[in-house]
Amino acid sequence: MRFLASLLTSLLLAFPAWAEIDIQEITTPGGFDAWLVEEQGIPFVALELRFKGGASLDREGKRGATNLMMALLEEGAGDMDARSFTERTEELAARFSYDAYDDAVSVSAKFLTENRDEAVALLRETLVNPRFDEDAIERVRAQVESGIRSDLKDPNSIVGQAFDAAAFGDHPYGSSADGTLESVAALTRDDLVAAHKGTMRRDNVYIGAAGDISAQELSALIDDLLGDLPESGWEQPGPAGFALEGGIDIVPFETPQSVALFGHEGIERDDPDFFPAYVMNVVLGGGGFESRLMQEVREKRGLTYGVYSYLVPKDHAALYLGRVASANDRIAEAIQVIRDEWAKLAENGVTQDELEEAKTYLTGAYPLRFDGNGPIADILVGMQMDGLPTEYVVDRNAKVEAVTLDDVKRVAKRLLRPEDLHFTVVGQPEGLDVPGQ
Repeated sequence: MRFLASLLTSLLLAFPAWAEIDIQEITTPGGFDAWLVEEQGIPFVALELRFKGGASLDREGKRGATNLMMALLEEGAGDMDARSFTERTEELAARFSYDAYDDAVSVSAKFLTENRDEAVALLRETLVNPRFDEDAIERVRAQVESGIRSDLKDPNSIVGQAFDAAAFGDHPYGSSADGTLESVAALTRDDLVAAHKGTMRRDNVYIGAAGDISAQELSALIDDLLGDLPESGWEQPGPAGFALEGGIDIVPFETPQSVALFGHEGIERDDPDFFPAYVMNVVLGGGGFESRLMQEVREKRGLTYGVYSYLVPKDHAALYLGRVASANDRIAEAIQVIRDEWAKLAENGVTQDELEEAKTYLTGAYPLRFDGNGPIADILVGMQMDGLPTEYVVDRNAKVEAVTLDDVKRVAKRLLRPEDLHFTVVGQPEGLDVPGQ
């Protein structure tokens, strides 16, 4: 493991500059598509698998099944129980991780070239032959339930779940991917087996790889790794819609500081105006301490330690969200300032200086994402899922630079709707005018 850690550190220095990255598109004999960035300088490979659908595919009454299933993939596979699997993984100096999100489940693997065949064989067992032993199920179920109980006492979790429930109702987006205490307690081994077959299949997988492996070697690896997965599974849910209108709702909670999640509908990732919106958001609330919200809410008035806004183009709903926390007796003022800044930018757009600073921020930060095999493999998968071409890694900064003041002003008027901003507040806020409360 120390050797692998050393390789990871060396990789940060050895990988070629991001602008020189050559993405190879591969179609395997088995029919899988994959992207590869080959770099033979370090004997190490990162593999990223993303299965579209994720926790949104949970069946009715089975919320949390996908999340629990993914957490169990490293708890034994084939003829190895959880302990044997962990020991074998450590012997190979390999790293596997399994995660569930609203719109995808991900499998990440890192392994040495010299152990590649053994590591891939071990990974394959987790994908094709997971054990789902009853003792492992109960142990991991208890861990998930502990996390849910913790979330019930965390204002940041409470505000997210309350906002989502009001915005999306019965759609899977309207509830936590972790499930509830009741739904998780009711899950059976059969539910987990069904979730595995329904979410992890051939027709919804995206593949990225980076490191010491050729296109021919990767092609054979993928067919061996994924060839025995089911061809298809559960269908995607329909559009989520967005039920919230402008206003405020309060979730009472005993805490000296209120937390607010706010937002309205956003913009799709494939919308022609996405880049102007992306640049605009850096100015409004996505550019750290230099953003307008941070300057107005924190620096000038001292109402918060942090306030942010961010675009959230999910698969079944596009959102424009933000978050702030402030003392109970000051949250009302923070909310008013946020509304005012939302309206100002919608009406007037941004200045030339703000535009140039936002572009510098975005173009300067982008190359830093390509800082190793793992991040690159992850980027490759994300690009595929967003429908982007391979040349995007080179063209992306040019797209940012091409955004004009008129572009931002047009998109600000279209996207920013201060009258539609909905604030969900968790705490004991003072001075908020909430009709009916």
